[in-house]
Amino acid sequence: MKPIFEYTKGMREQDTHYCPGCTHGIAHRLIMESLDERNALGDTIGVCPIGCSVTAHQYFNVDSCEAAHGRAPAVAAGIRRAWPEKYVFTYQGDGDLASIGAGEIVHAALRGEKFTTFFINNAIYGMTGGQMAPTTLLGQKTTTSVDGRKKEISGMPLRVAEMLSTIDGAVFVERVALDSPAHIRSAKKAIVKALDVQEKRLGFSFVEILSTCPTNWGMTPVKAQAWLRENMIPYYPLGNFRCPEEVK
Repeated sequence: MKPIFEYTKGMREQDTHYCPGCTHGIAHRLIMESLDERNALGDTIGVCPIGCSVTAHQYFNVDSCEAAHGRAPAVAAGIRRAWPEKYVFTYQGDGDLASIGAGEIVHAALRGEKFTTFFINNAIYGMTGGQMAPTTLLGQKTTTSVDGRKKEISGMPLRVAEMLSTIDGAVFVERVALDSPAHIRSAKKAIVKALDVQEKRLGFSFVEILSTCPTNWGMTPVKAQAWLRENMIPYYPLGNFRCPEEVK
């Protein structure tokens, strides 16, 4: 009998530390599976900063290092320039990338750094206690916006993919989601294309991944998936914003 699913060599066999229903594990699998399929596990270096994924190196079966909060793009840029033949990626949450690391990611894109960023957007700070992030939706309650985010106080939620797509050095920008099998398949395709861009050394590549955080959202995993579809996707529409002809 032909197997329909196999454990990718890109993932280490470790018990997860993520909360039940968290979609970090799905994102991990898709990235490592994509690298495994191109036989690149031994030629890849991942960079993870502070956040729920700070121990992602325990799951990624590739060389990895940690970075200070928000500084993964700077570390990844240095690694990629020192080893241009390697696949290099950052794996960052929205509290990390869109807040303290906003300047880092903008200038990495501006310079056209030839690494890939996987941006996990769950609209909240996860590891540090469920505070409001730059991506928190209007009306969304967090530990620092107990009455819901208000535009007149905090401004509108930041659409990172749209912002980066205005920068010439960011040659591939796409937003995907992990709330359904169909969207997960689309996410895999985007990840593969982003790695293709890096392999061809075309410029900076960026994949925003809409994800759930049932614990800090105060929801069951099932309700969290529904909330993402009903609230996040309308404000953060899925799709490709920039893609070079070489990888279409």
